Amino acid sequence: MKVWIFEDNLMWSSRLVKSVQAFGHDAVLLQSIPDGEPADAAILNLSSSGFSELVPLLNAKGVFTIGHAGHKEKEILQLGRDAGVDRIATNSELTYKIESILNESESSKS
Repeated sequence: MKVWIFEDNLMWSSRLVKSVQAFGHDAVLLQSIPDGEPADAAILNLSSSGFSELVPLLNAKGVFTIGHAGHKEKEILQLGRDAGVDRIATNSELTYKIESILNESESSKS
């Protein structure tokens, strides 16, 4: 599975890339959507500026979107839902359940 990661927090970016790779997936850290074959999934930090512009572009390419924010950031999590993110996850959920969350992207294609 190819996973695009849109993350401007340096600690989160390296953690996410390593976690995705540990489960045997191809993780690519990006600032913008590349041309060519789309990824299977994309992980977005909902606290980053510009995430809401990325979501419709990713959805149009058929990329399963996973948005994350802190569990107390209820308004930001809701903004992700409103923007059309396929799967909302808290930061801790993404940390401990990343494999099952990525598997949801595979299930969504069925």
